[in-house]
Parts: sequence; C-alpha cells; structure tokens
Amino acid sequence: MDELLTGRDNLEIMGRLYHLRGRHAAARADEMLARFRLTEAAERLVKTYSGGMRRRLDLAASLLVEPRVLFLDEPTTGLDPIARADVWQAVRDLVATGTTVLLTTQYLEEADQLADSIVVIDRGRVAASGTPGELKRRVGSGRVSLVVVDEADAIAVAVAVESVLGVLPRITGRTVRADAPAGVDSLGALIAELRRRDIAVEDIGLHRPSLDEVFGHLTRRPLPYTPNRTVPAGARHRRVR
Repeated sequence: MDELLTGRDNLEIMGRLYHLRGRHAAARADEMLARFRLTEAAERLVKTYSGGMRRRLDLAASLLVEPRVLFLDEPTTGLDPIARADVWQAVRDLVATGTTVLLTTQYLEEADQLADSIVVIDRGRVAASGTPGELKRRVGSGRVSLVVVDEADAIAVAVAVESVLGVLPRITGRTVRADAPAGVDSLGALIAELRRRDIAVEDIGLHRPSLDEVFGHLTRRPLPYTPNRTVPAGARHRRVR
C-alpha cells in the first residue's frame, strides 16, 4: 500500500490494476472498506493506519477480484491480539464464501484456529501433514491436570492418579499432571478415586496436546518442561486417609 495515499485511493488504484472500470473499482473499494471495518478511515492517509488496519487493507486489496485461491504469508506477524482476531475472522469469512486460502504462519495456535489441513515443515522438509486433530493424536490422547487446595495434598493426589492411570505423575507446586491414555474416560475414573480417598481438589481438567507440542514431537525438539518433583518412591504405596 502507498502510505501517501488514502485507504480508498489505494483500493481504487488496485482495482484499476486488476482491470476494473472506474465506477466498478470505486464500488468494490467501498464494499471492501465496509467489509473490513475501514469505512471511517477511508479518507485518511495509510501512513496514519495502525498495523492491524494495514493488514485489513492488504486483505481488502487482495479480494477486490474475489480470488479462487489466496496466498497469505504470515499475515498477523507483529499484530496485537485484537488486530489478530480481526484478521482471523477475515480469513474465516473468505473460506466461508468459497475462497481457498493457503496460509503460512509461525503461530501454531493460528494454524489450529484456521486450518482444515496443516503441513508441518521443518528445515525445509515436510515433517507431517493432516488435520489439527490427526496431528495432535500423534502426541497422545491428552494430559490430565489437577490443582490441589493445599500443596501438602499434592503427593496424595499423585498417588491416586498413578493408581488410576498407571502412569507416573509430575508435581509442580499445587499442580499434578499426568498423561491420560484413555482421554476423557480418564477423568471419570479419576474423580471417583479422589472421592473414594476423600481428597479435595480445586480444579481438574483434561488438556489435549497443543500444536506447539506436536511440532516439538515431530521435529524432536520438545518444549522445555522440567517438573519440580515427581512422586517419591516410598509415597506410591503410602496409605492416604
């Protein structure tokens, strides 16, 4: 975009470059300005636009001729959360109207939110491809996380978790984490065991692997995670009142 022109002028010029006639180019510019919430800033110079507004103007220019396929190269780099959400919604709207979008991004949350199909590239090579769900299942069914009311109860909770899930939990302060091979089914059995042992917890949840964890798993560069402590060997068979 030319920073010394207004948003409207930029879009009209882009429309003419796409071989739209003058009135058609102006009409499409107005339509795109409204679609991307830029009508009030239409007569302002682009150099006064925020980063998020410039991204939306870029997308507006790309859609003047309603492309069948649109390539977006890291469209949200450097944007604040609100501006990023605006771009995400614009991409969703594009797909809903039939445009195929090929998006490159380093934000894996962005890929998780927007993509129907993902290709993970590491050092120039395809490491894996599939839907977000398929890629996450390569790492595991999920991880159960429990937060105890009193940190002193963390070991007792860890013992209960190990007895139900058959895996060694990790303790970090008041939080106990463990892999949950059975996914959601693990929660019901675990809650029942905690009640049987009369152990109170503040929070319990099942967290599916993130795409960041998937990337670390696929590229053999896992995210750094060092638990403060694990279940002491002697505690695994300690009776919990």
